[in-house]
Amino acid sequence: MKRYVSELIGTMVLVLFGCGSAAIAGSVLGNLGIAMAFGLSIVAMAYAIGDISGCHINPAVSIGMWIDGRMEAKDLILYIIFQCIGAIIGAALLAVLINSAPSL
Repeated sequence: MKRYVSELIGTMVLVLFGCGSAAIAGSVLGNLGIAMAFGLSIVAMAYAIGDISGCHINPAVSIGMWIDGRMEAKDLILYIIFQCIGAIIGAALLAVLINSAPSL
């Protein structure tokens, strides 16, 4: 269960910080800044959860690992389910942050 929860947390962080940088400060950061936010989120999660789950934090990566024979189908399905839940939680937190900010 640790692997699945770590994938949930990793995907949540990726959505929150990566998409958050684009949604909140995209015009200030530009393409390079947004790319850096995504990249730094992935690096941080690789260090935090890499030893636990492999830090896929993306269903496409998990599917690639399954195709290569590095995952069983059961693990693939659970990884994808928990990654989707993490993405929904990250998007919900981002929506709360954006909606609670004062209008300028």
